[in-house]
Amino acid sequence: MRLGDKIRELRKKKKMNISQLAQATGLSTGLISQIERDLVGPSVASLWQISQALNVSIGYFFDERPGMGKNPVVRKDRRKTIKLPGGNAVYDLLSPDLNRKIEFIRVALEPGDANNKELIFHEGEECGIVLQGKLLIIHGDKEYILEEGDSIYLDSSIPHRYINIGSEVAVSIWAMTPPSF
Repeated sequence: MRLGDKIRELRKKKKMNISQLAQATGLSTGLISQIERDLVGPSVASLWQISQALNVSIGYFFDERPGMGKNPVVRKDRRKTIKLPGGNAVYDLLSPDLNRKIEFIRVALEPGDANNKELIFHEGEECGIVLQGKLLIIHGDKEYILEEGDSIYLDSSIPHRYINIGSEVAVSIWAMTPPSF
């Protein structure tokens, strides 16, 4: 099922029209309509706003079948990969599924890429460690440069984003609670 179909299906199930969803998210009705028709991919921030307005996690919009994740072990060649439309970050889920109290992900960013086009914020907290490369972490009005082995804790309610400022793929591991996907 396409992302737009899932958004439309859930919106209708919640007896909302596009205007009501637009008002609840702060996005335009035109953008919501284009997202639902898969004409444009939502940014992480837009998908977060839509998920919050529809009272689901972002993970709801990705294929999660009942029974997935009964095995607590996630083999490296069997990880679920999430690539959001309109973004270049590749997210590998390190926990068995998206239905957990904590989210555990591996993020790979090409040189010059960011996890998001704009600063995002959400409930909770997160911490990450850089395994390879170099990341610029923007957290509110502060900036931090992390290199291999460096870690950081963030209050997720403060707008933030991370950018690969190195010359190689940046790989980092993040734990977030509550889950943001």
